[in-house]
Amino acid sequence: MIEECAKLSRSCQLAGWRQYRNNIWQFKKQYRLIQKLRSSTSKAQQIKRAREEERGKQYLKYVLMAQAYHLRAQASVELFEKRGVSPLKLLHLRECLGFAKKLMSQIIRRVHFNETIPHHEKIFSIFQPHTEWISKGKAGVPVELGLRVSIIEDQDQYILHHQVMRRQGDEKVAVEIVEDTKKRFPELAAVSWDKGAHSPQNQRELKERLDLVVLPKKGRLSQADRQREESREFKLMRRQHAAVESAINALEVHGLDQCPDHGIQGFERYVALAVLAKNIHRLGTVLRETQKERQRRKRGPYKKAA
Repeated sequence: MIEECAKLSRSCQLAGWRQYRNNIWQFKKQYRLIQKLRSSTSKAQQIKRAREEERGKQYLKYVLMAQAYHLRAQASVELFEKRGVSPLKLLHLRECLGFAKKLMSQIIRRVHFNETIPHHEKIFSIFQPHTEWISKGKAGVPVELGLRVSIIEDQDQYILHHQVMRRQGDEKVAVEIVEDTKKRFPELAAVSWDKGAHSPQNQRELKERLDLVVLPKKGRLSQADRQREESREFKLMRRQHAAVESAINALEVHGLDQCPDHGIQGFERYVALAVLAKNIHRLGTVLRETQKERQRRKRGPYKKAA
């Protein structure tokens, strides 16, 4: 916010942000001070209370400092508008003002009122506001920042359909993605899912749309569920399900390890292009193997020299 105000002030030849670098340094200095003020681990309640009071004072100082810069930035926006700066150039600054106001409010709620901030209100990136906190629960990578993507891959390793999940889990999109896929590929008869997509409603609705639903149940199994999951068809499809990990890795190789595009529309476009690239790569592999097989047949059987 401070850098944007300084840049626009220079272009409009306005005073007020000449010492913006020092402003940023002072602000970061207070931020680093707060980082070092950990909660006390002492068993003495007096020491713990003193530490918490000190943390509260420093947080309050931090927020008041931010609020002062916020008011200055709002006054600068009015001056920029009078100077005829286009709304498009002010768009990023207005976004910064909005984020600053929201984060100041959350700090006050969290630190001074001991309020737990709801997950859907949290901001994980001011540059990509659609970014979500994804708890993977895996060793080494317990948490990732990004968006979930659900894909359906066929037995020939082509991705038939994909869906970007915004604040959704697998159980929310399982039926929807199957319906969309069957509109394009009516012959779709069986789909295998992870346990994360299980719910009693999904089990019922997917059975109405597919011949075979391979959806493991969470928790303890009833006798009927155990018989279903121990059937030959179920086990066969579950063994094949592991192959989807190669599709996920292929998407990362074809560009989905990081998304350079901005905004949710740019993210969705980039995902679609990565899926297209993966399918083209698979098609090229099939054509190459087919050509090799034709050449082998033309040469005839291999004969050993006597």
